Amino acid sequence: MFRVCHAVIAALVVVALVVDVSVTVAGGPGFVAVDGSPLGLAGRLANLFSYFTILSNVLVLATSALFALRSEPSGALFRVLHLDALLSIVATGVVYAVLLAATEHPTGWSVVSNTIFHDVVPVAFPLAWLVFGPRPRLTWRLVALAFAWPVAWLVYTFVRGALTGWYPYGFLDATQLGFWGALLGALQVFVSAVVLAVVVKLLDSRLPALARSSSRPTAH
Repeated sequence: MFRVCHAVIAALVVVALVVDVSVTVAGGPGFVAVDGSPLGLAGRLANLFSYFTILSNVLVLATSALFALRSEPSGALFRVLHLDALLSIVATGVVYAVLLAATEHPTGWSVVSNTIFHDVVPVAFPLAWLVFGPRPRLTWRLVALAFAWPVAWLVYTFVRGALTGWYPYGFLDATQLGFWGALLGALQVFVSAVVLAVVVKLLDSRLPALARSSSRPTAH
């Protein structure tokens, strides 16, 4: 059941990605640069894969696909990948519900991808971990390492935004908010992610042990 569950999650993400990439490739009046000029295919795809939502779902896809193929992949790198996917997809769901849902109005096939990315996967993937594990798998060192990727994404977002004038989310838009206003928005989300990571680590230690003994972490 564990592997089937993750196979279904991976398949859903693939469907949503195919929809979003197809819509992006097709283009249309909604795809314009900051100056209002039509945005080329390379720019449209670069923008698409700059969204935290897309990248967090890609992490879920990679993790769920590996779980579907092999129920308990081991190694520190995979554990960091799994934790990154878990934290990122929860953050995606919460941030969308709290900050973005009221301003987003998808149409056509984008309704399908939007629902999968923001509503279905952010519930299904954490629920799969709560029900099936595997755990215990985490150390505080791995929790710290998991923050390398969101920090790298924030740096990339601000650097690319400074060069292009385009930011994936309004609360990070340094053009509109100023650098310090955008940084404050990023820090608020980051601090929330740290709190979530601590909660996940404590749950990993205290919930029923569902992993084989060989996968138990050896250092804290």
